[in-house]
Formats: sequence, structure tokens, C-alpha cells
Amino acid sequence: MLPRLSRPRALALCALPVLALFGVAAFAPLPFTLAQPGSTANVLGDDHGTPVISIKGAPTRPTRGELRMTTILATGPTADVGIGDVIDGWFRTDRAVLPRDSVYPTGGSEKEIEKHNLDDMRKSQDSAVDAALNYLGKKPGSVDVTLSLADVGGPSAGLFFALGIVDKLDGDGSGGDLTGGRTIAGTGTIGADGAVGAVGGVSLKTQAARRDGATVFLVPKAECREAGAELPEGMRLIPVTTLKSAVSSLRALEQGHKVPSC
Repeated sequence: MLPRLSRPRALALCALPVLALFGVAAFAPLPFTLAQPGSTANVLGDDHGTPVISIKGAPTRPTRGELRMTTILATGPTADVGIGDVIDGWFRTDRAVLPRDSVYPTGGSEKEIEKHNLDDMRKSQDSAVDAALNYLGKKPGSVDVTLSLADVGGPSAGLFFALGIVDKLDGDGSGGDLTGGRTIAGTGTIGADGAVGAVGGVSLKTQAARRDGATVFLVPKAECREAGAELPEGMRLIPVTTLKSAVSSLRALEQGHKVPSC
């Protein structure tokens, strides 16, 4: 017959495996990625001395203000993320702890992931050109648009590429700028039909936008709640679902009319 353990001793023995697991977790890498606010870029400006948007075959107009696409900065797919990093990220508003698969869904090596992201960016740029020209009723065959933005991958700048093309070709449609002279930031994928899709890390992107001078942030409507979770002071959120709704909202903002809000 086994001796009966006292309650404190039994609890202590039960706690040993749990403590051992915590000990292993403290030193073992976890399947997470840490993200923080990344860079922003004005699609109406230059990147390393080259215009982000170059247009041939149609007259363009000078623009005021800025249209800033936003990014997040994440640890690499092979980076070791420990439990201390995860706990720190949970308690900071300028950090996010994300499942690694949600940031790098394709897996593979860093070079393979980089290639995938660049391919996504190129497809996004093609869709942005198609969406903008379709919106303006122009044919791609007679208007040639080149987009150039180094060191950025993924599809989340699509909406802002399209808005930049619209602003350079047509402005607000009445001789003014889409920006109204403001610094407008935001994010969102875009389809050739002008539909705006959701992206990741919007609460971090609003922080990057405010840091770089933006006062208005265009966000895919489905991500309004997330974008508002850590919204910086002085930042206005505008939900969008299509390129048309984004242009309409910016026109209304410029003219002092009612603008949708999250």
C-alpha cells in the first residue's frame, strides 16, 4: 500500500510538471511573430529619386498633400520568439503578437517568402492600375502607368496606388486634390473591379501613419473595430469598401460634407 501524501505535498508534486513546462517554454522558440509599426510611403512622391507613380499617354496634374501607404515591421519567419517576447508584446500597444502562419502563410525559406511577397506586390500594382483606369473610364492600352516602390512586399498598398493614379489623372474631378492638401494614410488590397479587401496589422499601421503626420486613415470597413482598438489621438478613421467609396469619402472630406466613420 502506497503512503498517503499530505495535501501541500501532493499539490507541490502536481505543480512540478507544470513548472517544468514553463521552464521549457521560457527557453523554447514559439510559433509567433512580433510586429510593430513600419514605414510609410507617399505614393504621390518619389522613392529613391524615382516617382512612385509615372504616367504616359495622358496629361497629369500637380498634386498637393500626401497619400501614404502603410506597413508593419515583423520578425522574420525563422526568428526565435520566446515567451518573454510574447508577454512583452501582449502588454505593449506598439507591438503585436501574431501567429507566424498568419504573417507567413506560404512557409518556405526567407528567400521564397520574399519572392512570394514581391509577386503579390506586382499583382497588386497591376490590379491598382486596372481599378484606377476602369474607375476613370480610360483604356490601359492608351495610358501607360508604371509603379515603383522598393523594399515593400505584399498586396496591402493596392488601394493607395489606385488613389494616387486617380489623383494624378483627375484629382477630385473638379480641379482640386483628393487629399485637400492633407496627409491621408491607409491600407487595403484592391481588385481590378475596385473592391477593397482586408489586410493585417491595421492597429499598428494607424500608429505608423500618425507618426508620419497623417490625420486621416482609410481602412477596409471589415477592419474598423481592429483599427480603432489602439487609435492614436488626432486620427480620423474612414471605412471604405471600394475605390469609388474611397474617392467619394475624400471628396466629401475636402468639401466639408458628411463623411462615413467607423
